[in-house]
Amino acid sequence: MRVDLILLCDKSASDIEWPLGDVHVAAPQPATVQAIIDRVLSEGPEICFFWDLTLGPPDPSSAQRAISRPGHVWHAGLRLGTGGLPGLIDFVAPTWMLNRDPDASIEATSWRISLHACLIRTDVLRQLGGIDTRFQSLDGAALEMGHRFISKGVFVRHIPWLLPEHIEPRTIRLPLHDEFLFVRTRFKPWQFTWAAARVLLSRYAAPWHVARAWSKCAQYSIEAEKIAFHPEPELNAPHVTTNSRATVTVLIPTIDRYPYLRKVLSQLRDQTVAPTEIVVIDQTPTSARDDNIARDFADLPLKLIYLDTAGQCTSRNAGIQSSAGDYILFIDDDDEIGPDLVQRHLESMARFGSNVSCGIAHEDGAGALPYNFSIIRASDVFPTNNSMIKRNVLLHSGLFDLAYDRGSRADGDLGMRLYLSGQLMVLNPEISVFHHHAPRGGLRTHKARAITYASSRTKLFHRHLPSVSEIYLAKRYFSERQVRESLWLRAFGTFAQRGSKTRKVLKSLIAITLLPDTWMKIRQHTHQAEQLLETYPQIPQLEPQLND
Repeated sequence: MRVDLILLCDKSASDIEWPLGDVHVAAPQPATVQAIIDRVLSEGPEICFFWDLTLGPPDPSSAQRAISRPGHVWHAGLRLGTGGLPGLIDFVAPTWMLNRDPDASIEATSWRISLHACLIRTDVLRQLGGIDTRFQSLDGAALEMGHRFISKGVFVRHIPWLLPEHIEPRTIRLPLHDEFLFVRTRFKPWQFTWAAARVLLSRYAAPWHVARAWSKCAQYSIEAEKIAFHPEPELNAPHVTTNSRATVTVLIPTIDRYPYLRKVLSQLRDQTVAPTEIVVIDQTPTSARDDNIARDFADLPLKLIYLDTAGQCTSRNAGIQSSAGDYILFIDDDDEIGPDLVQRHLESMARFGSNVSCGIAHEDGAGALPYNFSIIRASDVFPTNNSMIKRNVLLHSGLFDLAYDRGSRADGDLGMRLYLSGQLMVLNPEISVFHHHAPRGGLRTHKARAITYASSRTKLFHRHLPSVSEIYLAKRYFSERQVRESLWLRAFGTFAQRGSKTRKVLKSLIAITLLPDTWMKIRQHTHQAEQLLETYPQIPQLEPQLND
């Protein structure tokens, strides 16, 4: 595989030996680097290796080792100081999973690339473009490029050993122009305006600097093309082959949903790859239990665990601890599944070299899924109604935090820990289930899902306020500023309404009237989350199997 070297320096580098391809030199400015990219793409290498000569000579063996790893882009940006940048993203996507940086010392998913040490497949550059030359700094342009790539299905991985061990992080200061241009190009117009308002109110920057940067970036035209990355077939060979002897445990917690449970159990009979075991954790009150499940599904490798006290984390942890499979498939009792669900997850993990496979869920009456749930990409969610995980990765992340036992976002918390541990989590929309959202059971037993995001956008008096457990999650992993900005966004979200202009006006009037109560409830939930942090997290550790 040909790897062309693009040296970022202001001098000739004719003495650099590079056995993997041609050598090109570019001054480290956006326009100059993009001109070199255009030239290199016409010459046909499979990989571009960007390297800052001040870091020392580039190592061909490190480059070859990096591109043998899963991914399409490999970089050392976090080690070079890109963590947390640009700061303005905290005003528009403050608690997005991928806005929380993994440790710079591990291999992990991170879109915060630095072109000072970065390998990019040329099919990525051909399909999605290179550097936006309107940026004033190469660092700002690289961050926009990394965010653009990961949002369109490129697997972007941080590889710390791409750099020599002695390299220290740099202090990167982006021009305010570049921060605003990042938000302008990567987010919606209202978010661009919202960011400016919050920047002023929070005193992030001086008003005259904000006005100048915002007004200049507001003049730029933005193309809102929905283009997904499609790897070239010859570069998309699987990193591993599907393990035909893989053992799979299917994990299903249930509370008083026997008609739905029976449906999904009957569908598990027809899997093209049969599960090794099916663990059902039944938390239905004793008086209402269906005692015929074991008899009626005696042909399945069914294991029933009964719990007298309901809890989503307690139940899943009990099921995981008792599981024997190499892989664990999480589904809900009110899912409907196709006959190849197990097979598709295993194939996806083999195809992308990942240990975590996330699917999607279609829901009756919910309409089409957002665009970012229609492309294969690095996952920023871990839906426990359709995800498979290699069991032994839980040895490092731990199990479900008991703080969420009767609240929402337990899956988000475990997903965050899997991501921060360096796991490549792949969201594959080709792996889907139909989720009924049964009117009783599940989190509804604990009144944790009385109002959903969808209902708040269609019903005038529904407000989708952050729950105690959601704020707890935010405070566990994000900065004080990020938590604060997320609460401001949720309060602002109570004004949102779908439908006619009349309904939108009515919703705004209601939201204004209820705003004092909205903010009071958010403050109450925040206080309760802070109290929760005094006792939690309580994360049980997985008991290893003999083969772990």
